[in-house]
Amino acid sequence: MRAVEELLRSGLPIRGVIVTPELATTPRGTAIRNRLDESKTDVLEVNDKDFETAAETDSPQGVLAIGEIPSRSFNTLKTPTVCRILVLDAVQDPGNVGTIIRTAAALGATATIALPGTVDLWNPKVVRSSMGAQFRHPAFHATWGDVRAFIEREGFDLWAADAEGEPLDSGRAVGRLAIVVGNEGSGLNPEIRASAHKIVSLPLTANVDSLNVAVAAGIILYELRQ
Repeated sequence: MRAVEELLRSGLPIRGVIVTPELATTPRGTAIRNRLDESKTDVLEVNDKDFETAAETDSPQGVLAIGEIPSRSFNTLKTPTVCRILVLDAVQDPGNVGTIIRTAAALGATATIALPGTVDLWNPKVVRSSMGAQFRHPAFHATWGDVRAFIEREGFDLWAADAEGEPLDSGRAVGRLAIVVGNEGSGLNPEIRASAHKIVSLPLTANVDSLNVAVAAGIILYELRQ
């Protein structure tokens, strides 16, 4: 329900919606159905058995919407004077990526960019984990060449997060900054590491050598927001 609610709020085109009769048995479900009717969206009501053949979750909530993926790229991205862009380098777990997108949106990041090797940003598990944040938060796939050309053209510094980097000092952050977080298992791409203006880390206690990538990304974005 939450993802469909966010899709309706986003204004993205909706091609159609499948619902079950049970959707209208709760106040929240009734509100969604009324909103769908008001928006003149095509709605197909089916029985539970048919609905389960389309839903990917073990306990579907009676509504499934098909929306159009927005066309986003560096050409459509607006970059203010103070700008934080998060870059995902081969982050493969959809739960982590969804959490990262939701956190980036909540903490005011301008965009989230997924490099090759990162899970599809529109994977259903990513969408559910993000609570639909990418419906409004600019998140899209790009190559490393695209990212490098963009940050050079727009005057961004590039920081990369790694456990062996220097402690993060948000006071030294420039106005325009791209931050790369990498795969927890294999770490940063060597080419990205070599291109970074700074390698940064979060100070950890002696008996812990790493953080979950979504947690680390959230802490870094929060610190840089200050």
